[in-house]
Order: sequence, then C-alpha cells, then structure tokens
Amino acid sequence: MNDDLAAVLFDVVERQERHIRANEYLAIAALDGQRKLMLSDYDYLRDRAAAVAFEQRAAVHVRRVAAVRWVLAVPQVWVINERDVAARAPSPHPLRPGEEEGVTWMGFDQEDGIDYGVVPYTRRPSGEPVFDDPKVFTVPVIPGDLMPGHSLLRALLDDESPTED
Repeated sequence: MNDDLAAVLFDVVERQERHIRANEYLAIAALDGQRKLMLSDYDYLRDRAAAVAFEQRAAVHVRRVAAVRWVLAVPQVWVINERDVAARAPSPHPLRPGEEEGVTWMGFDQEDGIDYGVVPYTRRPSGEPVFDDPKVFTVPVIPGDLMPGHSLLRALLDDESPTED
C-alpha cells in the first residue's frame, strides 16, 4: 500500500473510531480525486440491499470527482471458521463465543491496485473500544460478494469494461 492510500485509510479509520466510541455504526467511504469527498451511510448495515445501494451511490461519486483512490470501511462482527469468515452487523449485545469486532475495509489506488483488511478492536470491561492498527491481508484471500467495497469495485470495473460498437 502506498503512502497516499495509507493516508486515506487512516483518515477513515479515525472517523470510524470516533463513531464506534459513540455507539454509531455506519459505513464510511473516502474518495480522493479532483477533490476529496467523504460519504457515510447508517443504513449500510441494515441489509444487503442497503449496502449495495450505498456502494452504487459511492461509485457515481468516484466518477464525479475522478477519484484516483478510495477507501470504504464498515464495522462488523466476524466469526472466523476453518474455511471462511462470516460477518454480521455490530449490536449492543455481548459477543458470542468465537466472535471478534473489527472495521472491515477495502481500498483502491490507481497505481497500486486493491488492498483490503481489518482494524481489529476489543472492549474493556467498561465497554470502551480499544483499537489496534489497521491490518492488510497478506495471505491469499478472495473477497466475496458480501465484502464491503466489492459492489463498489464491481461497479467501477464493469463501467470501465470495453463496449461493443
């Protein structure tokens, strides 16, 4: 990951941390192009349709500001299985055995391509979240359709695909 994308990622992560401390769980997208633009959506975690709709709107803004890099970050609860990772929206209820909280993110830079990872966090007995540094996945991981940022990336890649005359 280059320094420019890392700067965008850290900006988004700082914003996510403030919201999570306030018990607000939303998707945040930072777009960096002709101008910088921040988008957020509280409905993202409600259901898949809301998530896809937000990512489609973000794709429109990526084109509008001619973004050369972007980051989308979403707080989630992960359950790591032997073969995959299942995720759900955070809630005020205690975590179940095997669950971990984190901010799942995907970033894109025109020069470097795609990076994705997680910002893990735990909670003190008081409930206050304690955040770790962002982790970039370095093992071969294939993000599925449900990965935050996947629909945004697909919309942008499909838009750039060659057309028939």
